[in-house]
Amino acid sequence: MDYRRKRHLSFLTIGLLFFLSGVEYAVILPTIWKYLQILEAPAYFLGLGLSAFSFSGLLSGPLFGCWSDRTRTTKTIILFSNIFEIVGNFMYFMGYSKWLLLASRLVAGIGAGAGSSIFGFLTRTTLPDERAQIFAAVMACRQAGLLIGPAFNIFLRLCDFRIGPFIMNKYTSPGLFMCGMWLLLQCVVALLYQDIPPLDSITEHMALDQIRGQDEELLIEQEDESIDTNDSTETRFPDYAETTRLPSPEQNNPFQNFSASQELLREEVVVLLTAQFITLFNQTALETMVTPLTQKYFGFSELGNSVMYSLCGVEVIGGFVLVRWLSRVLEDRAVLAMGLLICCGACVWCIIFLANPLGGFAVELTEFIMGVFLQLLGLPFVAVSQVSLFSKVTAEKTQGFSQGVRRSVGGLATILGPLWAGGLTGNLYMMLGMMLLLLILIMIMTVLSYKKLVEPPVVQHAESSESGG
Repeated sequence: MDYRRKRHLSFLTIGLLFFLSGVEYAVILPTIWKYLQILEAPAYFLGLGLSAFSFSGLLSGPLFGCWSDRTRTTKTIILFSNIFEIVGNFMYFMGYSKWLLLASRLVAGIGAGAGSSIFGFLTRTTLPDERAQIFAAVMACRQAGLLIGPAFNIFLRLCDFRIGPFIMNKYTSPGLFMCGMWLLLQCVVALLYQDIPPLDSITEHMALDQIRGQDEELLIEQEDESIDTNDSTETRFPDYAETTRLPSPEQNNPFQNFSASQELLREEVVVLLTAQFITLFNQTALETMVTPLTQKYFGFSELGNSVMYSLCGVEVIGGFVLVRWLSRVLEDRAVLAMGLLICCGACVWCIIFLANPLGGFAVELTEFIMGVFLQLLGLPFVAVSQVSLFSKVTAEKTQGFSQGVRRSVGGLATILGPLWAGGLTGNLYMMLGMMLLLLILIMIMTVLSYKKLVEPPVVQHAESSESGG
């Protein structure tokens, strides 16, 4: 199997993994609250259950990232992390108590930490100018899972029987269903996923083979020529071998002379980590706010909310497709700035028209739809551009660890966002006002650091001359 086909199959497997992560969120979220009520859990357990997944992923992400950086492999990590998804979802299916349910989300969240290794793998096996397009496609796969996931609940809600000591109903069935899906993914990863080498090593190997072939032909053609000509020919390969020699054991260690503070506290890295936090904080805060808002002003039922979320999923996927196209003609920092402008405009719109809606049902519904549309439009712009830029301004050799830190920052945001919005659904001016202040902050940071939000130039080392001149 050639390199291109291996790469294609590996990317396809990654897309399927992200698709299943979206499906899991979509099939478990709608039923977890009722499930907890059946298990006689207090109201705060809903927040704990939703945050537990993000919390364990926050901790496991950098660890999986370090593992992949040291071994330069990801297949074993994916297979290992999926075991936690399988076990965690089976625990969710068992559901003997509220504590077991909480533990199930903690265990499953550990498996989500492999995303840092996957983004490190994508960084090492893609060219900088195609990276944003690949990241957009991967993120769109998760949104597709979020869009299609609710359809599985149509038949899962019909389950009402026993499997030995376990009860199979509409609350427990999502756990067993996802357990089976992750088991299926294990087989797909084992068969299709390949730990393909980084592009830089492939380029070096191809160049080395080419030089060797040229030197062999040249030596044959010139074997009867003067010794001076042969000497100059024979020195070409040693000179090239010196520049492409294999790394020493110390060089093989990606964390040799590595400083986390120097790597992660640089200006451009701080800006992108801040953008990651603010984007996900605002997104999860809005997700928390939307359902109470639609119930209060529009009387949406579960069906109405499901239709709304489905339409939102279609828009977000369309946004990722748009960003994938724009990334071919615009720099990542320009896409980031566009996304932040759209998000700021959406937040201002929500403060003006949604914090204290006035007018009839049709007017309020139109204002609400426009606010949600603008919020979702800006999301893919910021999400893709900051991930792509982050992969370019951080060291490739420790990309897994850096991506783990980035995802941990995002995990912290997904924990704090719902907590902030959950207590302020009755005071939207304060909730939206804080979101707008955060967006203004990251806009200012982006403007001040705009010149640094680019891929560092490749330093070309001049060949030294031994014959002094």
